[in-house]
Amino acid sequence: MSTNYSLLFYLKKPKNYVGGPKPIYMRITVAGEPKEMSTGRECDPVRWNAKTNRAKGTKEDIRGLNAYLDTMERKMADAHLQLVKDGAEITAETLKLKYLGKDVQRRYLMETFTEHNRKMEALLGKGFKPNTLKGYNTSVAHLTSYLEKCHGETDIDIRRIDHVFIAGYEFFLRSDMGCSAVSAAKYMKHLRKIINQCLAHRWIAENPFAFYKTKAKPREKDFLTPDELDRIAQKELSITRLSHVRDIFVFCCYTGLSYADVRKLQKTDIAKGIDGRLWVLTSREKTETASNIPLLPQALEIIGRYADYPPCVAKGLVLPVLSNQKMNSYLKEIADLCGITKTLTFHMARHTFATTVTLANNVPIETVSKMLGHTSIKTTQHYAKLLDTRIGSDMEALQKRLAGM
Repeated sequence: MSTNYSLLFYLKKPKNYVGGPKPIYMRITVAGEPKEMSTGRECDPVRWNAKTNRAKGTKEDIRGLNAYLDTMERKMADAHLQLVKDGAEITAETLKLKYLGKDVQRRYLMETFTEHNRKMEALLGKGFKPNTLKGYNTSVAHLTSYLEKCHGETDIDIRRIDHVFIAGYEFFLRSDMGCSAVSAAKYMKHLRKIINQCLAHRWIAENPFAFYKTKAKPREKDFLTPDELDRIAQKELSITRLSHVRDIFVFCCYTGLSYADVRKLQKTDIAKGIDGRLWVLTSREKTETASNIPLLPQALEIIGRYADYPPCVAKGLVLPVLSNQKMNSYLKEIADLCGITKTLTFHMARHTFATTVTLANNVPIETVSKMLGHTSIKTTQHYAKLLDTRIGSDMEALQKRLAGM
């Protein structure tokens, strides 16, 4: 970004000019871009020296005019110096506005971020979820700590944010805040969103994220093997609470529903599809995208077990889902009883549906993505990468084709 400028005083010929004095204009040029403004003074062309940009002569009126132009030049130099100190973008326009005392309103990072969160809070339930807002509020807290500790400030002009600031913030998240690589990447994504908004509003000219690239890799997603899923599904459980949790977990293994989606699943969400079979016809709580899933026999059997269960009947729910905390706690007990050493969490059911139940059985990835309600097939492709068994079966099929040639 150029910080140099040139300044020129010149006589401007007015419309319908016949003769006499011409108005003196000042032209500021930065990186080839000119901006001009009137000085409010005039000079006869015969008394103007175009080489020195000043009037010729030693008379009192000439000395006064030249002194006035000298003052304007010094004032412009002061305006330029102040922009440099502020780390502001220097253009002919910003210089002109600074000189006139009408420089562009400064925008500050934390002020902009907080305003973003206020708008998000106002739209809760209308495209945003409370957990999303919670994450952005945590981002504000982390950024505030970073500014105070590493910059000695409570806020910063967004024009001063550069690659050094971005890289320093990621290091702060990993070191001082103890964030994992994935968590740090999430907070960096929040900051990038705010920066993109500033770019869109033209509050900043350059993107400080231009040369930034996260090194975080997605965590490997655990899922149950067919044997582990069968062990859980067939296990005789004498404790009612464990039996209920197991049934709901297995139901999600065969439908791919997340905890938030199965918790709100109403009996009215179960209906006949175009093939005459029963489907789950709903939308994802997280993304509000359609998630229509044909019900497999294993899932239908579990629905039947709770068709007349009083708590479900009273609320019109398909299954008696407990709090997520209790579900995960009881799943650990179930894992111990079934001899499963993996850390069993409720969300593992969704991973199991994507891998063991569908992709491993040659269900096309586009179909799986649609049933899961993914907004991008890239999310589903991550599951496909986990399946060495799929690679094995594909290569076995190739081997048979080659043998027949």
